[in-house]
Amino acid sequence: MLRDNHNVIPATLALLLHVIVFGSLVVVLDFSDGARPAMPLAITGTLVTDNAVVIPPKIEEIIPPKPEPLPDTSEQDRLRAEELKRQEDARIEQDRLNRIEQQLEDRKRAEDAAERKRVADAEKERKRVAAERAREAEIERQRQENERVRAEVAAARQAEINAENSRLEAMQANAEAAYMYAIQQRIKSRWVQPPTATSGIECVVNISQLPGGQVVSVKIGSCNGDSVVRRSIEVAVRQASPLPTPNDPGVFDRNIRLTFRPDE
Repeated sequence: MLRDNHNVIPATLALLLHVIVFGSLVVVLDFSDGARPAMPLAITGTLVTDNAVVIPPKIEEIIPPKPEPLPDTSEQDRLRAEELKRQEDARIEQDRLNRIEQQLEDRKRAEDAAERKRVADAEKERKRVAAERAREAEIERQRQENERVRAEVAAARQAEINAENSRLEAMQANAEAAYMYAIQQRIKSRWVQPPTATSGIECVVNISQLPGGQVVSVKIGSCNGDSVVRRSIEVAVRQASPLPTPNDPGVFDRNIRLTFRPDE
């Protein structure tokens, strides 16, 4: 048996083994079905020793079982996606409707509150106006009542005053009439009727006197007698001085006016 001192044979066999393996890989890559995935190759080898004969390894291809085709779920996925989108759209629409409904409810509550406030304010204003009118009516009624009472008191007082004035005037008239009558009688007693005097003589005499009755001046006013008659009346007045004093000092007047009628 030959001896291989330089290990040529093992080296050659190892090289040949690498060439076979590489070639197998190239053949598998080039001629395998493209749709079928590449599977690992099972390589059977034999350990080579210095004295053994190298036997080329037998390469066996392990073909995996062909996978079953997956069911087509694209339509189901589409329907499921459409259903999910429909549900999402429905949810969004419901949310929008809920927001609108909430806004309407809020607006309705605000409007109701505003209406209640308006009604309350109107009622408050009505009561205020009614109270003000009632107060004004009471003030007017009280004013009229006070005015009526004042009018009644004033009327009663005026009636008393008028009655007193009438009584005083009557008394004064009587005192004045008596005073004037006394003066006329005094003048008549001093008058000397002239020949030209006729019946029905009537002359207005204006006399100024002092408080004691002394005559200061005499003036004859309107008179239906002649100058002689006028002069006789003036002389009679001066001769009657001092004139009679009244019983009531209140009727005394420094300037008196009387109508001289000697026939009365």
